[in-house]
Amino acid sequence: MTALPALLAPQNLEPAQWYAILTRYRFERKVIAQLARKEVQTFLPLLDEVHRWSDRRQTLQIPLFPGYAFVCLELSSPARLDVLRTEGVLRFVTFGGDPTAVPGKQIEDLKKLLSHKVPCSLHAFLTLGRRVRIRGGCLDGLEGILEQNEEKSLVISIESIQRSVAIKIEGYELELI
Repeated sequence: MTALPALLAPQNLEPAQWYAILTRYRFERKVIAQLARKEVQTFLPLLDEVHRWSDRRQTLQIPLFPGYAFVCLELSSPARLDVLRTEGVLRFVTFGGDPTAVPGKQIEDLKKLLSHKVPCSLHAFLTLGRRVRIRGGCLDGLEGILEQNEEKSLVISIESIQRSVAIKIEGYELELI
């Protein structure tokens, strides 16, 4: 039996990457549910928020970045068209007309942050500042920009959607990147 020449062997030229998609207003969960049925890997960062009414309190999960969700796929695959044909999806977030990949590290950091239920809040988008990494504890390896006002904060920025999240980091050991 002869081996196939290298030119005929199937090749995966583009590995799957994370991309941000823009959704209709308050359609994030519906989009994620539809994409899950289409077997597209997705991520919707949700934040627990306590809402108070005159007669009760309720904890609701709201999208951390309203109007955005994340999908992991190969751009050349038919999955891209599946995503665009999903009800509620407006478009991929692009730069110069091409969908912009979100670094996997940023998605991992967001997942780690939200899975440990660390209190966080939206922050003005930052790109400049001292880049640091947390050493030790439940947030070990989390990277961001150090902001020092009255208290120390770590700002994690998602560049493709120009959004940032801040967490208080008192008591964590930091190292410069």
